[in-house]
Amino acid sequence: MSQACDITIIGGGILGLATAMALTERYPRARLRILDKEPKIAAHQTGHNSGVIHSGIYYKPGSLKAKLCVEGARLMKAFCTEHGIHWEPCGKLIVATDHNEIGRLQNIYERGQANGLSGLKILEAEEVRGLEPHCQAVRAIVVPETGIVDYIQVAGKMGELLEKRGVEIMTGAGVTAIRRPSGQGLVLETPRGAVATRFLVNCAGLYSDEVARLMGIQPEVRIIPFRGEYYMLRPDRRSLVRNLIYPVPDPEFPFLGVHFTRTVHGDVEAGPNAVLAFAREGYTLGTIRPGEVLGMLGYRGFWSMAARYWKMGTYEMYRSASKAAFVRSLQKLVPDIRAADIARGGAGVRAQAVAPTGALVDDFKISVTEGAVHVVNAPSPAATASLAIGRHIAGLARDTFGEAL
Repeated sequence: MSQACDITIIGGGILGLATAMALTERYPRARLRILDKEPKIAAHQTGHNSGVIHSGIYYKPGSLKAKLCVEGARLMKAFCTEHGIHWEPCGKLIVATDHNEIGRLQNIYERGQANGLSGLKILEAEEVRGLEPHCQAVRAIVVPETGIVDYIQVAGKMGELLEKRGVEIMTGAGVTAIRRPSGQGLVLETPRGAVATRFLVNCAGLYSDEVARLMGIQPEVRIIPFRGEYYMLRPDRRSLVRNLIYPVPDPEFPFLGVHFTRTVHGDVEAGPNAVLAFAREGYTLGTIRPGEVLGMLGYRGFWSMAARYWKMGTYEMYRSASKAAFVRSLQKLVPDIRAADIARGGAGVRAQAVAPTGALVDDFKISVTEGAVHVVNAPSPAATASLAIGRHIAGLARDTFGEAL
């Protein structure tokens, strides 16, 4: 068995790493360990991220997501600047393509103001063309606080800093069982042997609910994976998009809709479709894990969700199968886009918590049990907010087991 540590974090994505950063700052003498089941850190949601530093404009004022996204964006930019990680304050446009969307666009603008964003401005059609000449809009919001970065680089730097602080990062160490022996503390079984720890922080992302079950806890929600599929603009057509162009999102669905995103590496992504995945790490249509599918189908919240969103889900699947349908969605924002201008790109999987009622949990959700803190729901913009979420978790740890450290 490995030497016992004070706090073990399950999950080596950007959220687990940022949490470890915050814990080492709050408890510099504590012994920390990070466990990740993959051969390297940041292999899943972090490693498949589009790289946007979100501003926090969309989220309900006063919500955890609004607070932590706005704070996290500021911390992320400062972290990147301090450590020489390239990022760009490119800004973005949120675009109303017809007059029926203007009311929702105004609501988003008011949310951004309530969340404390600076520099927001409503643009009329002619002003939009001045920023994005190929974009079609009747009105738009310019959001200057949005940026872009490579989150794999960010995670790599966090890993370097943590190792210098004495944090042990164990890869290839997926947790298969959790025991609570007599006395205090936990024993985590992994392929690399048993790991003893006094306290646990569950940042397992796509498997956060499964980790909770290993502790004997019945989570109040279940993670349902949604695959986000992207196309890439061909290099000779990247000039159609200067920065980031987003539609007005559907308020009933916690996804931002098909949009254009420039990356710090000079690419332009278009997407995503948001389709149900048949595995928690189902980055391709052909990736199917029968046990995970059966678990999903056996959850009543899945069927309630399907009944609530079947029309939207069916359309997302159709658009996933039809490039022509996908192009039509893009043409609402940039009419000059043609099918020949885009090629299939990568995909990511969103760990979406679904309640038994079928509701898609929108806000970040972090809960506390005996000796543990669990990140129950942290989809986008969790990468943006990661440093702020880490500090929030460190605060919960202080309240939960701080005196023992």
